[in-house]
Amino acid sequence: MGRPKTNDAAVRERLVDSATEMFATRPLESITVRALAAAAGTTTGAVYSLFEGKDAVIAEVRNRAVAGLSQHLLAAPTSEDPLADIYALAVEYRRWGRDHSHLYTVLFGGVQAFEPSGETGVADPVRPLLEAIDRALSAATLTGDATSIAVSIWVTLHGLVTLELSGALAPATAEAAFAPTINATLRGWQPR
Repeated sequence: MGRPKTNDAAVRERLVDSATEMFATRPLESITVRALAAAAGTTTGAVYSLFEGKDAVIAEVRNRAVAGLSQHLLAAPTSEDPLADIYALAVEYRRWGRDHSHLYTVLFGGVQAFEPSGETGVADPVRPLLEAIDRALSAATLTGDATSIAVSIWVTLHGLVTLELSGALAPATAEAAFAPTINATLRGWQPR
């Protein structure tokens, strides 16, 4: 009879949950495998047997963040109006960031960089935005380069959400600023 398996799915989930919180609240370089294991109530051996080390834990947390944001954005309502769809994506991006603040911080706080390439995968959260921008460009409701438009929208959204999550913007201020700011960004790309 073999030894009972102690490093199971529950331990893996505890490690990912602990890592998500730690990566969102502490400098990445300050987090050790020993600290990850302690936070999850397990051993360093569990980290190595389940993930092969800290880099694999980071990758798992990042992959979950990307998948979660992507699923959320893919579920955003669509219409015949690409500008309305871009706005709906902005609303859903903000909602996901507020609902998953630790994952948002991990994803956009230094572990993951945003670099829209135009060649997006199925689980790429940029894909719905680029598709809506392409529709707006085809309809001539926006003008410019799709990647540049995506970056400007993301910079605007990221700034708003990051300030809101950090508490630098009061909830009422963030709410009042959201629609005018997103609409102003879109107007900047509309034909003159």
